[in-house]
Amino acid sequence: MDDSDTRPDDTAHGRALLRSLRVWDTELPLFDLEAAPADPLALFWQWFVDVAEAGQVEPHTMSLATVDDASRPDLRTLMLHDADEAGWHFGSHSGSAKGRQLAGNPEAALGFYWPVQGRQIRVRGRVTTASATESRADLARRSPGALASALVGRQSEVLPSYGDLVAASQAAWEHAQAEPDAPAPSWTLYVLEPAEVEFFQGEARRRHVRLRYVRGTDGSWTKELLWP
Repeated sequence: MDDSDTRPDDTAHGRALLRSLRVWDTELPLFDLEAAPADPLALFWQWFVDVAEAGQVEPHTMSLATVDDASRPDLRTLMLHDADEAGWHFGSHSGSAKGRQLAGNPEAALGFYWPVQGRQIRVRGRVTTASATESRADLARRSPGALASALVGRQSEVLPSYGDLVAASQAAWEHAQAEPDAPAPSWTLYVLEPAEVEFFQGEARRRHVRLRYVRGTDGSWTKELLWP
């Protein structure tokens, strides 16, 4: 979209707002590096609880970056379903853009941003698919609306009209209400096994703390600091 696609007053106002915005208008927590655990999973859950209790809206949302078959990067926001020793879990349709991209190149990255405490977490690694049983169990734990959406399927396909979506959604909602355990064959649980996990803590004077965990070939983790 170029400037001609928006009203001139919106453009000028938007630019003025952009230049006036500040970040982290709050007291930021300290990152005690000496207390950082040996495993990044433990620190992830510690930070997750901290930001959720501090009032962060939707702390379970994250960005997922993948690449397509032409090596062009792609990005979207979705929900974290779990994080355990196997990795970070999320769900999607196998035929969606992200599903096709992961099938072609199973390397991906996740990003969490929690401005309430000036924190970010970045996770990089290889993505695998869970079994059909695990994928179905993942969907069963979600809301009826999520099941209805999964039953519609066709994610990322071209939609002829919004009316087509309304009709398909209504039919899927009725199906989900009548059959709460209805299968959605394309629904897939994905697991990103981390090779690197970085924790970023913002600091008012821009002396940000960046702690990266790097996984060795034996599965052990090494910690290292990065310049901000």
